[in-house]
Amino acid sequence: MSEVNSPKFNYDDCFDKNKYYLPTIKAIDNFLISSPEVVVPNVIIPTINRYFYIATANINLVNGATIPASLFTDDQGNPVTEFKIFNPNGYVNLYINALMQEGGIYAVSPNSLTFFPTIGTIFARTPIVIESLGFTTISG
Repeated sequence: MSEVNSPKFNYDDCFDKNKYYLPTIKAIDNFLISSPEVVVPNVIIPTINRYFYIATANINLVNGATIPASLFTDDQGNPVTEFKIFNPNGYVNLYINALMQEGGIYAVSPNSLTFFPTIGTIFARTPIVIESLGFTTISG
């Protein structure tokens, strides 16, 4: 077998031509830079109210339906006279048989839960839960 002569590289020549020089770094004394102002964040406090109702009869939704707030109970099982709605700093979720419902099929006012007309029935003994969440802030 014949030996293949590989070319010889002189790396020193390449290194000198491709040097990269970093810019000079200048140190700054800390006392020249003012400290940032301490910002105390706002504290957000959620308030959650839940209201429970178990349908006593089938509720046909073809023409819409309204359930008065007085048929619901709170987390402690006490009857309520109205729903606490947090507007504008809050929102309401509706659960039927433990499933969250689309916001476009119902409306909640302090006095009632209203279902818009749709094809469907809520059957007797189905749990209906309204969850009203509100947020307040306290400046620190």
